[in-house]
Amino acid sequence: MSHHLMNTYARQPVAFTRGEGATLWDSQGKSYLDTVAGIAVCNLGHCHPDITATIQQQATELLHTSNLFDIPAQQRLGAKLAQLAGMERVFFCNSGAEANEAAVKLARLYGHQRGIDTPTIIVMEQSFHGRTMATLTATGNRKVQAGFEPLVHGFVRVPFNDIAAIEKVAAQLSDVVAILVEPIQGEGGVQTPADTYLPELRRLCDQHQWLLMLDEIQTGIGRTGKMFAFQHSDIVPDVMSLAKGLGNGIPIGACLARGQAAELFKPGHHGTTFGGNPFSTTIAGKVLEVIERDAILEHSAAVGAWLLTHLKLALGDQPFVRDIRGKGMMLGIELDRPCGQLVAAGLERGLILNITAGSVIRLIPPLILRQEEAESLVTTLSQLIFNFINDSSQSE
Repeated sequence: MSHHLMNTYARQPVAFTRGEGATLWDSQGKSYLDTVAGIAVCNLGHCHPDITATIQQQATELLHTSNLFDIPAQQRLGAKLAQLAGMERVFFCNSGAEANEAAVKLARLYGHQRGIDTPTIIVMEQSFHGRTMATLTATGNRKVQAGFEPLVHGFVRVPFNDIAAIEKVAAQLSDVVAILVEPIQGEGGVQTPADTYLPELRRLCDQHQWLLMLDEIQTGIGRTGKMFAFQHSDIVPDVMSLAKGLGNGIPIGACLARGQAAELFKPGHHGTTFGGNPFSTTIAGKVLEVIERDAILEHSAAVGAWLLTHLKLALGDQPFVRDIRGKGMMLGIELDRPCGQLVAAGLERGLILNITAGSVIRLIPPLILRQEEAESLVTTLSQLIFNFINDSSQSE
């Protein structure tokens, strides 16, 4: 470990030097099945040949100009995303936190246009929206906020998947302008709400003239088996943020809007130096092209459903398993105890794992995960979990 890097990550003692599909190799030549995909980033897998070729070609032509000028690749990507999502306008940035910052600013502009001096956004407990000051305030995890007070004003928090709690806020506060919510909470433990949740949020937003703002940074770009998770419901948000899978490893974020929200930003309201440059938007355009051309959504939905079924068959009746849940290639196995030790055990067995919310194994592999890799994942992970439970029970 370098002593010159700020101590912001609890890193595992492994360095990967090569990747292909859902496999990574470390500096010793050992291979690993990757169920993390750079935290839901490498949706098309590592070093996808079409993405690599596009990166190489674009690097020989043009990397960056500025948003002071027209960027044709940005315009094409904006049109494609708007068409796929049923939205109207897009602001491009570099990350998910930036995309959510844009959403928060849109909500405040929207409120001020309605004569509300102190616009308030409803956010959810156990949510995660980023680590900038506004987005960590919106995040419903005290550990993310601790030590960084004073936080940003203008947020009120309610339990996730609880419509009655939002109705109570609506009855008590007159300055609410928007709801910001993840369709499925990722960092919060792969929490999947009731099927009626998003439609009910849409109804409440329409009723109170609030903006429905969906954080699809993790759930977007095919992660749940649809291009966007909201497409599992018969609704369309007013604002949506994207990042992670959009660039398959190349940093890019986007904030999409429609209706009144799409017309709020004027020149000078918002901006970014690198966001939407020719390089990142060309790569993201190729990512969307490959997803459609190769029927990646259909593949990921089918393999994800197989994974969910067979994980339940292998582990679902065990007393130490509280729940197995998720959609598409975004699955969570919740145990009855903290299970961070599984990460190191997984690495020993050539399996890259992620634990979130302390006791939830979050599976977010590349969407191109092959059937035989899914079968290997179920077998290896089940053995790891049984071994972990036996070891932890003996030590009690």
